[in-house]
Amino acid sequence: MRVQIAPSILSADFTELGKAVRAAERGGADAIHVDVMDGHFVPNLSIGPPVISSIKRTARVPLDVHLMIEDPSRYLEAFAKAGADTLSIHVEAQPNLSQALTSIKKLGLLAGAALNPSTPVTALETVASEVDVVLVMSVNPGFGGQRFIPSSIEKVRAMRALLESAGNPAPIAVDGGVDLSNAGELVAAGANILVAGSAIFGQDDPTKATRALRAASEEQAVREPN
Repeated sequence: MRVQIAPSILSADFTELGKAVRAAERGGADAIHVDVMDGHFVPNLSIGPPVISSIKRTARVPLDVHLMIEDPSRYLEAFAKAGADTLSIHVEAQPNLSQALTSIKKLGLLAGAALNPSTPVTALETVASEVDVVLVMSVNPGFGGQRFIPSSIEKVRAMRALLESAGNPAPIAVDGGVDLSNAGELVAAGANILVAGSAIFGQDDPTKATRALRAASEEQAVREPN
């Protein structure tokens, strides 16, 4: 599976989101990652469906929407209508995870399950065969620019083993502190999607930064294909 790069607009200049999206796309971005935060599930507020609708009118690649909110099942339809292509919800925020994943799929979207750093891989055992993507958080969610948690690499490896045991080739995305220093290790561990914010939009040239991250990930993918 080809490694995908999903720049996270949480680290972009919100006064020029369209420009940021186009810069990432010129660098070969495969998707745009959009973090939705409610100030309750995580200690920060970000954006909602209206902003996603605006981004959808500009973006040429899919929108990967990450719901870091309480009771996400209440808002699935709203985000689907806004233009999400993938919706990832947190196991910690959604008791009836299997039901919520089914609801996302019925809306015609890819259904993702996200795990906080302190949540073990085993939390997804019962839905390992159902997920379209797993999002492993490699920082504590809520704010961009945090330092990567090194143990996330082993967690990705364990998640890949769990998915394989369930016969599910679903991609694993990693979000938080991803940059040139750890991209290769993450790919070697089984990651297929690298979500990067500061490593792309925190740089002088997001287009070049996107290309550089892809080059780092593809070099590892060639050495150790998944």
